[in-house]
Amino acid sequence: MTTEVSGPSTDRRYGAQSMTAPLLDVLVKRPGPAFGAAFGDPAHGFLHPVDLELARREHAEFVELLGGLGPRVHVLEAEIASPDLLYTFDPLLVADAGAIPLRPGKPNRLPEPAVIEAWTIAAGIPTAGRIEAPGTIEGGDTFWLRPDLFCIGRTLRTNSAGVEQLAAIVGGDVRVFDVPYWRGPAELVHLLSVISPLADDLAVVFEPLLPVGLWELCNDLGIRLIPVPAEEFPTLGCNVLAVAPGVVIAAEGNPATAAAMAAAGCEVHTYPATEIGINGSGGPTCMTRPILRA
Repeated sequence: MTTEVSGPSTDRRYGAQSMTAPLLDVLVKRPGPAFGAAFGDPAHGFLHPVDLELARREHAEFVELLGGLGPRVHVLEAEIASPDLLYTFDPLLVADAGAIPLRPGKPNRLPEPAVIEAWTIAAGIPTAGRIEAPGTIEGGDTFWLRPDLFCIGRTLRTNSAGVEQLAAIVGGDVRVFDVPYWRGPAELVHLLSVISPLADDLAVVFEPLLPVGLWELCNDLGIRLIPVPAEEFPTLGCNVLAVAPGVVIAAEGNPATAAAMAAAGCEVHTYPATEIGINGSGGPTCMTRPILRA
């Protein structure tokens, strides 16, 4: 079941092989009881007990902002035991060929791909392939640098078997980068923790953790890189959602990064992210599953 919030009409129903092309359709999930109880299990990695009412207000503000910038916002009404279902970017990809259910490396997230896939099937989106055991891969370790250039990060939640399977499903030019161990599973770093494309020629990056090969690739493609200061990395400064080229949504509390993006020509919008973002370690990209980009 889905609730449609707002947005334009289009004949094409799916296909999101870009991080920056105009976002037309997107899937989100409101904070529910599982999110409210997340701190009770240390394995979920939340920083403090969740204020569920505050989380719901923050999420409503985020969805209002998102829809106001043009996309049609669909709300996933399913509720399961995993609090991380709020972060709809991770369980499933939507390529031009259809949906690709993934297989998360975080154990509590294993049921999530089937939930998102049920929504995509109901929406008329075919399944193009899926990740099977022993492969693991999470959406946060993947992004399109160009519509025909797909990047995958090998991390503590995305293993070599998962990388190989997803590369075969996607096909074409797939680049793989090893992401630093950093501080281990307790402070897991996805590939998209350290880079967010803002336009075809612009991205924010956290340089200390950026794979050198990815840095080289961005330079080869003429992509300008905006560095995120160390003090704004824990507050999601590097997790930025492009709704259109140069039109971005970022978490509040990262003034240096916001100012740098604005100086580079971006239109920057912010939302409060205390409960839905910092506490659960998920930014605006994490909370959205792009279904269709222009």
